Amino acid sequence: MSLLAHSAEDPADGRTHLLHNGTAHHYRRTVTEAVTRIGAKIAGTTRPFTGVTVDGLTPTVSGIDLDAPLHDTAAALDELEDVYLRDAVYFHHPRYLAHLNCPVVIPALVGEAVLAAVNSSLDTWDQSAGGTLIERRLIDWTAGRIGLGERADGIFTSGGSQSNLQAMLLARDEACRRALTGGELPDDARPSDVLPRLRILTSACSHFSIHKAATLLGLGADAVITVPCDGQKRMRTTDLAAELARCRREGLIPVAVVATAGTTDFGSIDPLPEIAGLCAGYGAWMHVDAAYGCGLLVSRRRELLNGIEHADSVTVDYHKSFFQPVSSSAVLVRDRTTLRHVTYHADYLNPRRMVEQRIPNQVDKSLQTTRRFDALKLWLTLRIMGAPALGALFDEVIDRAAGAWKLLADDPRFEVVVEPRLSTLVFRYVPSTDLDPDLSDRVNLHAREALFASGDAIVAGTTVDGRHYLKFTLLNPETTLEDIATVLDLITEHAGSFLAARPRPTLSAR
Repeated sequence: MSLLAHSAEDPADGRTHLLHNGTAHHYRRTVTEAVTRIGAKIAGTTRPFTGVTVDGLTPTVSGIDLDAPLHDTAAALDELEDVYLRDAVYFHHPRYLAHLNCPVVIPALVGEAVLAAVNSSLDTWDQSAGGTLIERRLIDWTAGRIGLGERADGIFTSGGSQSNLQAMLLARDEACRRALTGGELPDDARPSDVLPRLRILTSACSHFSIHKAATLLGLGADAVITVPCDGQKRMRTTDLAAELARCRREGLIPVAVVATAGTTDFGSIDPLPEIAGLCAGYGAWMHVDAAYGCGLLVSRRRELLNGIEHADSVTVDYHKSFFQPVSSSAVLVRDRTTLRHVTYHADYLNPRRMVEQRIPNQVDKSLQTTRRFDALKLWLTLRIMGAPALGALFDEVIDRAAGAWKLLADDPRFEVVVEPRLSTLVFRYVPSTDLDPDLSDRVNLHAREALFASGDAIVAGTTVDGRHYLKFTLLNPETTLEDIATVLDLITEHAGSFLAARPRPTLSAR
C-alpha cells in the first residue's frame, strides 16, 4: 500500500507527518498554506494588539482538547487564529514601541525555514557538518568587526542573558585560576576559598541578568557592586575607580567589570576606553554587554563602540539590532583558551580524541548541548542583504529616536530624561508642574495600561529615581514621526480621562 493511500485511510498515522523523501510534497503544500496565511495576516494587521486580556483569552486556550486532534492542517490553522494569531503582539507594526523586539528581515525567515526543516544540531560535527563551519565563520566575522584579534572565538547562544552568564562564568574561573596560582594563597587552597572574595562591578543601569548570573554562579547577588551613573546614564568611571581601589584595600578580587553598550532603558553607552584602562590597571576581566548596541558594528556610527576592542568578552544579540528572529545571539572572547572552562568531554558525544583529530565540536565551548542552527539566519541575511543594509536600518531608527526626542523636548505635556544615543526614550506625562508626584505616577501607569488595552499602540514603562516613566523603544524603520506624535496624543487622551474621572476633594464646612 502506498504512503498516500495509507494516509487517506488513516490520517492519524504519525508516519504520514514525518518529513522525508516520500512526504516532501506534503511538506511543501502544508508549509505553503501556513506561510500564505501568515503573509495575509501580516498584510492585514492594522494595529499591534487587539487588547485581549488574560481572562478573556484563557478560556479559549484552555478549552482546546489536546487529546482530540483535528487531523486537518486547515482546521488547525483556523483554530490557531482564535488561540494565537488574532491576539498576538505584532512587532512589525509601526506603533509597537515597547521592548527591544525588532521586525525581522525576510532573508532571515528563509534561514528559519531551512534550519527548521533540516533540523541540524550544532553540538557536534557529525550532526551538523557545514553548519559548524558557517557558525564559526560568523563568529570570526563578528570578532573581526569588534576588533578582538586573531585569538578570538565564541559561540552562538539563546540570548543576551545566556551570553552574560557564560561570560561571567569564564571571568569567575579565570579569577579563581589566577588567585590559586599567584602565590598569595596556601598551596592547598581551593576555588571555594576564593569565591567569597570575588566581586563583579557593573553600572546601575546594566541588565538584571548580571545579578542573576552572580547568583547562578554561586557568588550571590551581594557580590555585584553597583556603580553609579552620570547624568547621561553612563557608568561613572570616577566611582568605578574608587570601587576598584576599595576592592584592592579590602582584599577583594574584581572578577569582572561589566560595561554596557546600549542599556535597556536609556540606550546609553558606558565610556568603554576609560573602563578598559581601569580594567587593565587592576587586572580585571572586561565584559561588554552589547546585546542592544551591537548593531553599531555595521552602522555609520561605529565610533560609538570605540574601546570595545579591548574587551575580554562581548555579548551580542543579533535578534535586536540586526533584525533577526529570536533567537540569534552570541558571546565572544578575546582569548579562545578561556573557553576551556566550559569544555567537558563525553565518550558518546565528543570524546577527547576528536580534539587530536581536529574535529570541530561546538559543544566544547557552549553551555548548551543540543543547539539550533540559528547562525544560518544571519548567514543568509549577510549573503542576500549585506552588512551595510542592516546598518542602514539601525541608523534609521536611531535617527527616528533623535526626531522623537525633539518632539518630546518641545512638548510641554512631557518631560524626557536624557537625549538618546541609540533608539530608546524614557519620558513622563506631566500636565502641570504642580501635579502631585504620586498622582503623576498613577496617571502614567494608567495611560500605559489603557493604551495597551486599546491595542492602538504599545509602549513600555520603567522607573527613574523611584518614579514611573514611559518608554519608547524604536527598532522599526517603518515607524514615522507621525506615528510617534499620534501615540503621544493617545497617551495624553488616556491620561486626561484618568484625571477627569478622579474624585475631586470636597471643601470642609466652616
